Amino acid sequence: MIKITLPDGAVREYEKGTSAYGIAKSISEGLAKKILAASINGQVWDVSRPINEDASLKLLTWDDADGKSTFWHSSAHLMAEAVESLFPGVKFWVGPAIEKGFYYDMDLGDRKMSEDDLAALEKKMNELAKQNNAYQRSERSKAEAIKYFAEKGDEYKLDLLQNLEDGTITFYTQGNFTDLCRGPHVPSTGAIKAIKLTSVAGAYWKGDEKNKQLTRIYGVSFPNQKELDEYLAMLEEAKKRDHRKLGKELSIYTMDDNVGPGLILWMPNGTVIIEELEKLAKETENAAGYKRVVTPHIAKESMYLTSGHLPYYADSMFPPMEMDGERYYLKAMNCPHHHKIFDAEQKSYKDLPYRIAEYGTCYRYEQSGELFGLMRVRCLHMNDAHIYCSKEQFAQEFKAVNDMYLKYFKIFGIDKYVMRLSLHDPEKLGQKYVNEPELWLETEDLVRKVLIETGVPFVEVKGEGAFYGPKIDVQIWSAIGREFTLATNQVDFAQSRSFKLSFTNQNNQPEIPLIIHRAPLGTHERFIGFLLEHYAGKFPTWLAPLQVKILPISDKFMDYANTILQTLKNADIRAEIDDRNEKIGKKIRDTEIARVPYMLVIGEKEMNEGKASVRRQGKGDMGAIEMDKFVADITAEIKERREE
Repeated sequence: MIKITLPDGAVREYEKGTSAYGIAKSISEGLAKKILAASINGQVWDVSRPINEDASLKLLTWDDADGKSTFWHSSAHLMAEAVESLFPGVKFWVGPAIEKGFYYDMDLGDRKMSEDDLAALEKKMNELAKQNNAYQRSERSKAEAIKYFAEKGDEYKLDLLQNLEDGTITFYTQGNFTDLCRGPHVPSTGAIKAIKLTSVAGAYWKGDEKNKQLTRIYGVSFPNQKELDEYLAMLEEAKKRDHRKLGKELSIYTMDDNVGPGLILWMPNGTVIIEELEKLAKETENAAGYKRVVTPHIAKESMYLTSGHLPYYADSMFPPMEMDGERYYLKAMNCPHHHKIFDAEQKSYKDLPYRIAEYGTCYRYEQSGELFGLMRVRCLHMNDAHIYCSKEQFAQEFKAVNDMYLKYFKIFGIDKYVMRLSLHDPEKLGQKYVNEPELWLETEDLVRKVLIETGVPFVEVKGEGAFYGPKIDVQIWSAIGREFTLATNQVDFAQSRSFKLSFTNQNNQPEIPLIIHRAPLGTHERFIGFLLEHYAGKFPTWLAPLQVKILPISDKFMDYANTILQTLKNADIRAEIDDRNEKIGKKIRDTEIARVPYMLVIGEKEMNEGKASVRRQGKGDMGAIEMDKFVADITAEIKERREE
């Protein structure tokens, strides 16, 4: 008998050689129908694979990330079977699951595949799925595997086999398709109920442009048609909300080849949003006891050697500049500069926690292929701050930072979020991470305890910490369910030592401070990109570049329109007059398209009564309102940063 430990801690005994499917069936017939894969001692297995020793077991369904990944990888194999049936002689490279769906790279020889071929492939995939063929795993020796693919003349699989050893090589077969694959897979093709092939692209073999270009087909699949329909509807909505499209339509930002890729030019409308976000951050940070600082855009190489960013971070930094016999780097991060500010004057325990903040401009050399609108850029403006505190103050300070995140989430209507606690990888100490194993475990435990005590949702991810300590990446979801990495909250136990930072404790002894790096609003670039998609360009009034558009029915009312404009400007409300010689219907339509929160339509009746006919973006006519009341109402809405 073997002992199986379930996620709730329960231990059950089963015959040696039982499978995850058999265990699921012993618990519930309904559960057995839902499982797609199983986690055995942390490794994902086929549900039919025999378990021959004591193990911890988690049954994976569609609701689990590893369950989805297994489902999509199995769908890639189903797609490959369909391609092979319609394009005989095709050779396959790799077909992984990705964040949303799957792809397969393939060599079609001289044949070309177009978007028109996808419908035929989808039809074939659905036919094959209905055959409910099992995904069958088999182990082979390296010699057998080489012989199999050599006979097929498949140079791609032979290349993959070079780095594999005997005892590690597995094949999977479903229906008439067999491929080299480590798995796992869902039990059978029948689980795949809804399929959509989304695009065809070119992809160089191994990602090297010197190699042959292969054909890559992308797709997505679901266990039912309803979820596929919802996903496709979300994709359509996402196209409308694409921040690159909206950024151009609303004159938020632009880019120019003569300036350089990944370097954003903020237009007046975008600059208004930046200033409003900075105003919010400054108000929040002033109330929380932060002091503002400003640091230069470059620094000597010696400082980044001290901080440890060189060589750990060198690939993400612009090349150095030689000046006066010294090497200088464009600033890729603010923290070393802030450490120097902390160290400029002797500190005692009475000065701690010492909190300094800056909207610092940083430069990072993102690879050309990774640049993407506002989301991946080379010049970024970061809502950065550093907190220097004692170990006893850490929990309260870290909690206060998390509370700041929650405040911002409420303001921006962010309902879904999770904190991703990124830990170190013990096997990469001294390479990717500072070689201080005891300090890693201690600080990770400090962060974990704060997260548990404050009750915020979080997950742990091994191997994604900063090189100097654990960090929290804040994952948020937009109004249509798209996931974004917003910001970071990091713990640093290393740079205090590197920079020899200290404070005098209550016993008049030097003590090393802990450092918290935090950026609740991330960068202007990424956060405004998120907000464009989150709000579909319809910003709340306080954040809208233009808050009010005044629409006179004819030129006869321009004097009254200018009087209203001056009243609004005196109240610090951003307003303009549409003085075009156009009909009022067109002016209203154009202002709706421009997503201006309020329109004031004025004619003779409004002028005589000292009022304006108010229209609200997305809500229509609100009736004639006296200007004093309108100004009071919109001023309160802006001051409270309400979403209305």
